[in-house]
Amino acid sequence: MTTSEARQQIRLLVQAAAQVCEDKKGLDTRILELDPIDSGLSDFFLVTSATNDRQAVAIADEIEHKLKKEFGAMPNSVEGRRHGEWILLDYVDFVVHVFLTERRAFYDIERLRKSARPLTPTEFDAELKLALSARTLAARSKTLAKARPAAAKAAAKPMKAAKKKSASKAAVGKTKAAKPAAKKVPAKKSKTKKPAVRKSPVKKTAVKKAAAKKRSGRKA
Repeated sequence: MTTSEARQQIRLLVQAAAQVCEDKKGLDTRILELDPIDSGLSDFFLVTSATNDRQAVAIADEIEHKLKKEFGAMPNSVEGRRHGEWILLDYVDFVVHVFLTERRAFYDIERLRKSARPLTPTEFDAELKLALSARTLAARSKTLAKARPAAAKAAAKPMKAAKKKSASKAAVGKTKAAKPAAKKVPAKKSKTKKPAVRKSPVKKTAVKKAAAKKRSGRKA
């Protein structure tokens, strides 16, 4: 938990305790925002008055019960509950003072803390609402700031894919243009061989007979 978140949590506890004082008819309830230099460990004093000791004890008991039930917060120490004239609930970061009216006037704790800034519960609530709304706006702006780069990346992916496709198409086109057109080789005409004319054997035998007759005539 950061420092600002812890301070907001303390303010919520003080607000809840102040609301108990109002519900239980506490008188002149004040929240003192203490000077950091003069405050020691505590940031706030919650001061309220009761008309009798029973009312003082009832206010203190209800504050303790509500903070434990709703926030799981327990006081570090409790003093003065037996007599009910001045009950002190020490939550370290803030301290609750429940006085009887005459005791509060006698001790005058507000005067002793002159450097503190006094606030009514209504004023304290208004400041707390402003702080919470500012925190909500800051959280939303952080969420939007984180979401913008993610959205930009998601939008860039299809653009990159389209660029890659166009680049690959251009490369294919270049390779096609670079290849020379294949020359058509004219088909060779096949020479048809004329069949050899065979001499008929009849003519050869007739020539042989004629030559034989000539020889026989010369001998006679």
